[in-house]
Amino acid sequence: MAVKENLVIANETGLHARPALGFVALAQSFKSRITVTYKGNQVDAKRILGIMSLFARKGAILTVTAEGEDEVQAFTALKTLVDSGFGE
Repeated sequence: MAVKENLVIANETGLHARPALGFVALAQSFKSRITVTYKGNQVDAKRILGIMSLFARKGAILTVTAEGEDEVQAFTALKTLVDSGFGE
């Protein structure tokens, strides 16, 4: 059973290169399949070009889905990162 929830980009600069790299690196540290959907576009959360192609700005609502053996841990870690504004 997958974990799926909407997350809001809170940092002022949106999901630009530095936070996108952090998001992808964190996603890659888990075994689960993780996807991000925004405005009808679904991308692999473990691929930087996919995440960057979303052009998610402040206030963007992303649907993050994690499915696999460590899905809860993966989703929780990514949610914490997004909720923190990527440390910016």
